[in-house]
Amino acid sequence: MHKRRFMSVAIVGAAGLGSLPSLAASRTAARSQPGPTLLTVSGAIGAGNRGPFDPVLDQLMGKQKLGFVRAQTFDFAAITALPSVLIRPTLEYDAKPHELSGPLLMDVIRACGVRASEKTALFVRAIDGYAAHLSAADAERRRYIVATHLDGRPMALGGLGPLWTIYDADRHPDMAAKPLPDRFGSCPWATYHIDVKEA
Repeated sequence: MHKRRFMSVAIVGAAGLGSLPSLAASRTAARSQPGPTLLTVSGAIGAGNRGPFDPVLDQLMGKQKLGFVRAQTFDFAAITALPSVLIRPTLEYDAKPHELSGPLLMDVIRACGVRASEKTALFVRAIDGYAAHLSAADAERRRYIVATHLDGRPMALGGLGPLWTIYDADRHPDMAAKPLPDRFGSCPWATYHIDVKEA
């Protein structure tokens, strides 16, 4: 190999090797950054991990007349870090059983520093503004989950996800006796906000 060409290849190669640690560091830093918030829990919670409602940045919440002084937020990594359970309800959309998995709703609520009582109420809101009222006792008894996966796959925004608050209606005789469309009124798909209240 020509001496001059060899030297230039060696210099370029050395420069490339020198950049590897910084490239690895930047990738590690990117992985450690939180992802976009998928779920915000506000109201009667603990200290929270974000500040008050921001009328500039929280546009959707503002249009839905929401407000808070503090909140607990979850990105996909944070919500999937909680213990997951699997349910297999028959869904109204195709009248077939499907596997849904995700943490128990009450585990999510407890992760926000909430000590639920018989007076604790949850207002679970979907992106389109639909809201369901649940008592913490019902959420516990019926084992509602915040589903992150449908049939083993993450759920897409624009479909039923990315989060769906749901329970296995088939396992509760009072609900299983109802027509399919009447079983899931308390199950907002595309869940993005939960307001915790103490009556």
